[in-house]
Amino acid sequence: MGSFLLRRSLQLIFVLWGGATLLFFLFYALPTNPAEQFASGGGNRAPDPQVVANLEHQMGIDKPLSEQYVNYMTDLLHGDLGTSYVTREPVSDIVAETLPHSLRLAFWAILVESAIGISAGALSARKRNSAGDWVTTITAVVLSAIPVFVLAYLIKQVTGVYAFQHDWPEWVRFPTLGYGPDEYALGVVPINGTWRYLVQPVFVLASVGTAILARITRTSMLETMRLDHVRTARAKGLTEKRVMRKHVRRNAMIPVVTVIGIDFGTLVGAAILTETVFNLPGLGSQIVNSAKAFDAPVVLGLTLIVTLVYGLASMAVDISYAYFDPRVKLGDD
Repeated sequence: MGSFLLRRSLQLIFVLWGGATLLFFLFYALPTNPAEQFASGGGNRAPDPQVVANLEHQMGIDKPLSEQYVNYMTDLLHGDLGTSYVTREPVSDIVAETLPHSLRLAFWAILVESAIGISAGALSARKRNSAGDWVTTITAVVLSAIPVFVLAYLIKQVTGVYAFQHDWPEWVRFPTLGYGPDEYALGVVPINGTWRYLVQPVFVLASVGTAILARITRTSMLETMRLDHVRTARAKGLTEKRVMRKHVRRNAMIPVVTVIGIDFGTLVGAAILTETVFNLPGLGSQIVNSAKAFDAPVVLGLTLIVTLVYGLASMAVDISYAYFDPRVKLGDD
């Protein structure tokens, strides 16, 4: 286990370095000069050359590209993600402000889709070709087909605007904007009514993942149920419940946990549409807004954080393989 973690940690370091290098040169390869953009105020008027020169010096982009790259990597090694061109705020402060929101949203979305998706998929596999199986399959296909922004606006209008206008019961009325008061136990458990602000965005984020997990769980379990060791367990007289719990579910979980890990890494930085509709200040929306403003330090810093989360989630998935399938070894062999 120790050697495995060391190897994966080294791989993650190289991934972060490669991602930072690629993004750095891609961003600075753009023909747009951010100093000129800020000097002109975003308009079409020609900026004052002296103002542009001063801004380039403040941003550190008046140096050769190779020197900028070396300086950027040196700062990263010291834990400095840079300073925003727009707000002059340290990128680390922006990360500290936006990352907790994205992590909470992704955590609860993954929890909901895992609980519902795996349960629905397992039940569908056990009751193959039953009415419940058909309902689960059709629901999964429909949820997968609905665009996220459409579902977000629909939920927002029904349980937000329409519910308040027609004075529906409180249990179906939910706030439609923002995260509400920052009151969380252990960093993720909402208290004092804060959970009401999470219901709509979590439901929207979890919907597609739930549908995918249900279908993958069903397919994986059906394939596992056809394996020789499962037929042998039944031939030995084990009850169907014991066969499903001990020989089917656990062996069928490897593709499922793979999807969960990938989905968590994706949700942390790519829940842009959901964050936009519900006005949530997360990593995804911040990256998009900063990219529009050519705020390179913020884009690079936040993207590196997303890459780090994605890499850690991938590492956790690999470790879980050894639990679900004893044939998987994490040692030196």
